Amino acid sequence: MEQKIGIHNMDMQKLQKELTFDEGCVYKIYNDHLGYATFGIGHLITEKDPEHGLPIDYPISEERVTECFGDDIEGVCNDLDRNIPWWVGLSDDHQRVIANMAFNLGINRLLKFKKFIKAMQENDFETAAEEMMDSRWAKQVGPRSIRLKNRVLKGD
Repeated sequence: MEQKIGIHNMDMQKLQKELTFDEGCVYKIYNDHLGYATFGIGHLITEKDPEHGLPIDYPISEERVTECFGDDIEGVCNDLDRNIPWWVGLSDDHQRVIANMAFNLGINRLLKFKKFIKAMQENDFETAAEEMMDSRWAKQVGPRSIRLKNRVLKGD
């Protein structure tokens, strides 16, 4: 049975699996590709985190990784609700694409994909797929962008 989140009609278990695959899961503090302290499933350490200031390679428990992952997904969904509220009317596949991109990019960088967002809102999935691939992001994330583009095109 599918587990849904709120009114988003999104399969959370699928989203969690996809993000774990795309982001990886590391049970210690490491520097991401931009040099920011990170752990778990792409959790960027902020000043509010108790891990702030701890050294690279400091071990992080599975429970803490799970807690932060859940909080991060909830934060992404809240950001999307505030900034592009129509996203909740999209199909499960299309919601997961937008949530995946927002998780990876952050809401502010996702909102710069203006033509992609407009195309998604208008259910113009061919244009949306073209716009996602015509970006530095697509080159940086490689196979992830191709999987997401294909889901945009084939989404239910």
